[in-house]
Amino acid sequence: MPGKFVEEVQLHGHILDSLLLPKVLDTILSHGGNYHIKDLRLGNRQSDPSRALLEVRADSAEKLEEILSIIHDHGAIPTHDTDCQIKAADIAGTFPDGFYCTTNYRTQVRLQGEWVEVEDMEMDCGILIDPEGAAARCIPMTNVQVGDGIAVGLRGIRVFPPESQQRTDLFEFMSSPVSSEKPKGVTVREIAAAMRRSRQSGEKILAVLGPAVVHTGGSLWVSWLIQAGYINVLFAGNALATHDMEQAFYGTSLGVSLERGIPAAEGHEHHLRTINTIRRVGGIRKAVETGLLKTGIMFECIKANIPYVLAGSIRDDGPLPDVITDMIQAQAEMRKQIPGVGFCLMAGTTLHSIATGNMLPGWVKVACVDINPATVTKLMDRGSTQTIGIVSDVEPFFRSLVMELGKE
Repeated sequence: MPGKFVEEVQLHGHILDSLLLPKVLDTILSHGGNYHIKDLRLGNRQSDPSRALLEVRADSAEKLEEILSIIHDHGAIPTHDTDCQIKAADIAGTFPDGFYCTTNYRTQVRLQGEWVEVEDMEMDCGILIDPEGAAARCIPMTNVQVGDGIAVGLRGIRVFPPESQQRTDLFEFMSSPVSSEKPKGVTVREIAAAMRRSRQSGEKILAVLGPAVVHTGGSLWVSWLIQAGYINVLFAGNALATHDMEQAFYGTSLGVSLERGIPAAEGHEHHLRTINTIRRVGGIRKAVETGLLKTGIMFECIKANIPYVLAGSIRDDGPLPDVITDMIQAQAEMRKQIPGVGFCLMAGTTLHSIATGNMLPGWVKVACVDINPATVTKLMDRGSTQTIGIVSDVEPFFRSLVMELGKE
């Protein structure tokens, strides 16, 4: 068999019905390598795991390392158990050369002969090993300090990619994540069921919302979700908060009357006057406490003590005093709210959806609603493969969702 550089790897789990084994074999061949299946043990029942032992060959050490790196993300790990390699960071804000780049899948590292779960799982980070060598967690590049122990290479690191499960709900059987042809009523019911399960199990529900929620008249429905305990954290930007409060103050969004659907007199000034009013009073919470702000999404967040992160943009007017204009600080504040999230609902925002998707571990189910199907496609292209999408204007979606959840 061609290829004098060899590594033995193994896969374990539901590797056939989840197509992990075919993916690994195809990856090896498509990247110029060869394989030999040394052992294949299939489970007798659907619930039983299977195991495959493969010999991977390539004609150069570099090619073999490239192949091993790719199939590692599918759960293929070397058979020779060794502790993960650790290298001290020598420059603040950078990883050492050869650092292990994380996925959003469940990951373990081998420390002192024991497999340890990596905490705060997030894609495109490194793995920080604590000084005692007994724990590990994901760390963003910008947070690295000189002397931090960072996992390097692939040895002693194993990934658990998602496996197919019994097809009981939308998130398991959707073969295509987004389509304008999918029956939206069924999709809404499944999303409502997922939100109920998250709430009943004590997991947080994260909403990531764009200004289209307000433009289309969806503030009322989102307010109901907050009141009913179906939104526990909010990620948004300056626009969502501004137009939501503009509606509360003037009945308009970007100067357009939400009741009549036509531009209001001097309506083009309303968003800036709203920002100025909030800046003068000292912030959104002050506006609620003084009785200035009495309705809307931001009012309900303050009233219910729902944490929110408003991340800034280069195009923001004002911005509102609650908006975080430092990108790194905004990311840090978002990461603080991620632990405990069991379900994420994204609506009417591309950039905030992608940013949030990059921070979520792969086992958090995500529903993305947008009039543009490319939003969901972009989200999945960047690794958030647990996402399903609904092609819809956001107000009709939220209205249907509230009607479904309101049946309780």
